[in-house]
Amino acid sequence: MPRKVTYEQTLGTDRGISFDPLDSEIIERLFKKNIREGEEKLMLAVLSDAIEHFQKYAFSKDEKGRKLFQEAEKWFLEKDRGALFSFEQICETLQFHPDYIRKGLLSWKDARGKARLVQRQRTDRKALARGHVKHPSVRLSKTA
Repeated sequence: MPRKVTYEQTLGTDRGISFDPLDSEIIERLFKKNIREGEEKLMLAVLSDAIEHFQKYAFSKDEKGRKLFQEAEKWFLEKDRGALFSFEQICETLQFHPDYIRKGLLSWKDARGKARLVQRQRTDRKALARGHVKHPSVRLSKTA
């Protein structure tokens, strides 16, 4: 004789909230939460990648690097909130201040550009100084 199985519906508790494990609404909410967390991780990865391209290729000399920098800079400066993965939308979702990030990136670019200029000037001066020392016999000779 087959045995009749009966399922007992029990209520579990999670942090003081009672729930039925078979309740589809709770399962849907948990699923949506996981999707939301996944979307946020993806948005954070997009933002991180854009910052990396901005900083890595800011002063690139090759065509591909300049293009990657220009795309990243354009993306940061665009004020469009319509697209799901626009800079403004990502900042809103992740609760970042887009103007603060923009200002930080542009300040970084200016400071890095000035530092590169100073370094180039120092290198040029050293090269110029070496050029003068190459012919010491001309400089040190006495003319009567």
